[in-house]
Amino acid sequence: MKLFFDANVIFSAAHRAEGRAQELVALARARRCELVTSRHAMEEARRNLAVKSAGFEDRLASVLAQTALVPEAPAALVEWAREGGLPLKDSPILAAAVHAGADLLVTGDAGDFGRLYGRTLRGVLIVPPVRALDIVLRDSGV
Repeated sequence: MKLFFDANVIFSAAHRAEGRAQELVALARARRCELVTSRHAMEEARRNLAVKSAGFEDRLASVLAQTALVPEAPAALVEWAREGGLPLKDSPILAAAVHAGADLLVTGDAGDFGRLYGRTLRGVLIVPPVRALDIVLRDSGV
């Protein structure tokens, strides 16, 4: 199962030593799922960590070691996501998840993605980290 991590999930995994995001990283390390993200999401997480977190570098490196970087989506796909009601800062996230063929878009951004939680758009189910964890555990037989 391929999970696309939004910037806030990368941030959470690097900011805290525990939590749902860290549990998903551990499942990827155990080869129970595959983690992917885009440069856009990774750079947003890195910028926010530099401002809001101290000593995150080792945890971020650990997260990124388990996360493949996928290409950014084409402009037409980003526009499709924006026309669906996502703000300009978030439309590249959904578009990249679709473009990468992710099964899940994992995001804690309930403000912008919350209305899409539980919906599948172009093959990508949008879920918060707790739901992603449930799905991976169920589907991997853990």
